[in-house]
Amino acid sequence: MNIPSRSTPGRTAWISVLFALLTLACGLLALRVGPYDIGFSDVFRLLLGGKHSTDESMRAVLFDIRFPRMLIALLVGGGLAVSGAVFQVLLRNVLADPYILGVSGGASVGALIAIASGLSSMFLALQPLLAFVTALIVVATVYRIGLRGKIEDNTLLLSGVMIGAFLSAIILGLVSTMDRPVRNALFWLIGYLGNATMTEVLLLTPGVLLLVIILFLYAGRMNVMALGAEAAGHLGLSVRRQQTLLYVLASMLTALVVSFAGAIGFIGLIVPHAVRRIFGPDHRLLIPVSFFLGASFLIISDLIARIVIAPTELPVGAITAALGAPVFIYILRRKSGPHS
Repeated sequence: MNIPSRSTPGRTAWISVLFALLTLACGLLALRVGPYDIGFSDVFRLLLGGKHSTDESMRAVLFDIRFPRMLIALLVGGGLAVSGAVFQVLLRNVLADPYILGVSGGASVGALIAIASGLSSMFLALQPLLAFVTALIVVATVYRIGLRGKIEDNTLLLSGVMIGAFLSAIILGLVSTMDRPVRNALFWLIGYLGNATMTEVLLLTPGVLLLVIILFLYAGRMNVMALGAEAAGHLGLSVRRQQTLLYVLASMLTALVVSFAGAIGFIGLIVPHAVRRIFGPDHRLLIPVSFFLGASFLIISDLIARIVIAPTELPVGAITAALGAPVFIYILRRKSGPHS
């Protein structure tokens, strides 16, 4: 593995701002485009608090449907991309991502239990809560199975795949017991943002931002860990402690966003890989750029899901899979071992 190239604070700042502006542009486009036509001038006017006698339906579409959906896509896409970046440095493998490690499957089981039992219809917050709890249980299980005195990359990755296969059987069993909620459950399994509300945005935002900021603060240590456990130990880093902490933080971030949006795949795989290829492996730049690029990618993917066969909507996970699968195959063919 190569020593990470250094990014100056100025370079990190202006590149991050550039990608933040890209995310802003994608967000505005998502607010503008849809079956109900809202011009950019109307979007800006309504966002700035402007009013007009004919605005009620337009205001409802913008603030009750598109705005929370766009914000959820921003938070979920950014969170998954950052989690993927952390998992890839921990396992030193470009094929590592939250979906493959079984975290998404764990959250899916909890959400389906809430749907199948009817708990989510009585109290909506129970669905993400149960999804979060079961995802953390899977995180702990995979970690214990894969632990052999240190976090061994291939063992942990294979443990996640094994647990994911077991969870798939449970998921199929849960879905087979449902009647009317089946369509919603299947959409959630693939990843769906159509039910987003501002209440969910307010619940999700603090946790995602806090975890992303904490992981960014550990970027320098991730750079040292990227050199390998032995080299990092010689440089005075407590490798085992840092690995465990980062694994828990990245898993919590994944569980949190999946519990609200469903099992959306490939973002945590392809986005950090693309950023690393373009800007290098310095995590002080990789983390913020992955967040904004992941957010932009999911916002645009959800926009495509809304309009490609309008008025029918596709689950956004179908779009990310269609876009991500070819990239996954490309990465797999080029490099199936540790990333450089």
